[in-house]
Amino acid sequence: MNVAVVKYNAGNIFSVLGALKRLGVNPVLTDDAETLLGADRVLFPGQGEASHAMQYLRARGLDRVICDLKAPMLGICIGQQLMCRHSEEGDVDCLGLFDVDVRLFHPQRHEDKVPHMGWNSLQFNSTDESRRGDEGLFKGLKDGDYVYFVHSYYVPLCPETIAATDFIQPFSSALHKDNFWATQFHPEKSGRVGEQIIKNFLEL
Repeated sequence: MNVAVVKYNAGNIFSVLGALKRLGVNPVLTDDAETLLGADRVLFPGQGEASHAMQYLRARGLDRVICDLKAPMLGICIGQQLMCRHSEEGDVDCLGLFDVDVRLFHPQRHEDKVPHMGWNSLQFNSTDESRRGDEGLFKGLKDGDYVYFVHSYYVPLCPETIAATDFIQPFSSALHKDNFWATQFHPEKSGRVGEQIIKNFLEL
């Protein structure tokens, strides 16, 4: 299988490469349009700042390439946020693959600490069986499984939400529309559960 990882100015890329290699996949890290468009699977991971990331993507035409992908793509962390319509981080328009805006967490109580960092649980809250974890990205998982988060901005619940997590308020911990999937959490840092999610993505 030909698996590509989008190369741009974001951190945490190499932990994703390592997770893929542990599953027996030899991915290519690339910003080449032809390579990305020809891949069987594309991952769009990263940590960073939204406005700078979008500036980099647009300068290299990667924004158009990502939107033109036909193969399954998985955005991770800031990858999920950049796939949305707009981000409050840098007040920037993003890729618009998901019609929802990214917002900053605002603590409501003294114990609410931002960024949201550490382990938290997934809830598959859709009435659509294909979005509840029985199939697709969450095959083999169950409500309450824990994954690892590091983020100060979040995607509100929306029609494309396929998993929710509660921190200050419920938010979208995973999204799906057409051939595009995205997770706010880091599957590559989420132990057995995260490994299963990456494996499921490769088998979509």
